[in-house]
Amino acid sequence: MSTESTQPDMPTPVPLTVAVLGLGAMGLPMATRLATALTVHGFDIAEDRLALAVEHGVIRFDSARAAAGGADAVLLAVRNGEQLTEVLFGADGIVEVLARGSVVILTSTVGTEAIPATVERLSAHGIGLVDAPLSGGPVRAGLGDLLIVVGAEPDALATARPVLELLASTLTVVGDRPGDGQALKTVNQLLCGVHIAAAAEALALADALGLDPQKTLDALEVGAAGSFMLSNRGPRILQAYTPDGAEVLSRLDIFVKDMGIVGKAARAAGLPSPLAAAAEQLYLLGQAQGLGAADDSAVIKVVAPTPRAR
Repeated sequence: MSTESTQPDMPTPVPLTVAVLGLGAMGLPMATRLATALTVHGFDIAEDRLALAVEHGVIRFDSARAAAGGADAVLLAVRNGEQLTEVLFGADGIVEVLARGSVVILTSTVGTEAIPATVERLSAHGIGLVDAPLSGGPVRAGLGDLLIVVGAEPDALATARPVLELLASTLTVVGDRPGDGQALKTVNQLLCGVHIAAAAEALALADALGLDPQKTLDALEVGAAGSFMLSNRGPRILQAYTPDGAEVLSRLDIFVKDMGIVGKAARAAGLPSPLAAAAEQLYLLGQAQGLGAADDSAVIKVVAPTPRAR
């Protein structure tokens, strides 16, 4: 495993065409970042997202197939393995228009299960899969400051590298097999999901004990109990009870999906994962309570539906 750190500076243009399919919260900033140095084809079903992309130098197309045609690389951000299969091989799938030697860059967390069959079907068309799940959020995507873990064969990685280096400040090559990236991201999501749930539970306890939530967070951050997730999600957890809640930077139902992937992977490996299972139940309860589209910091409302009266 190798880790490379790059600075998110303005890059030197290179002759590469990449298609970004889906210009949502992550797709649009990634497309605009890539357009600073590459030829970028963009597609989205939402006209307003296409218009924003065009303002930043992205060439718009009216279908995924049209955008993928002539691209050296296609960047995909899908919800799950079923969507991945549909985009590539469905009735309007893009595989038929991709050139031999091109690559599909999968940036989503979908788990390892769907990867082997996808690799086999793409290989039949001479197309490589670069397994490159990422994290960092929309702002960091636009700055080229994402954390990306990669599993890919060397030739496919070489083709995708200009794209990945534009998007990542830290690029970790886990191995030369697609699926290696998904495996590491699954481990990452176990920790993230548990840490967010633990931070919410801790701050709920502080409130129940009559402590000032902000002072508690400030104290915890600088001590042994501090963590990235506590510092990152803590302020948003404290905003969860406000009328509008915290700004949605990462939806709660994403962790319903991701902790489900963690649980499935652990069971397949014959490994008990009691902490991950407990955290998954909190996210599932949150989704059942209508919090799926809220920021994941709203998981505190599962533990404590209302703050302590003062």
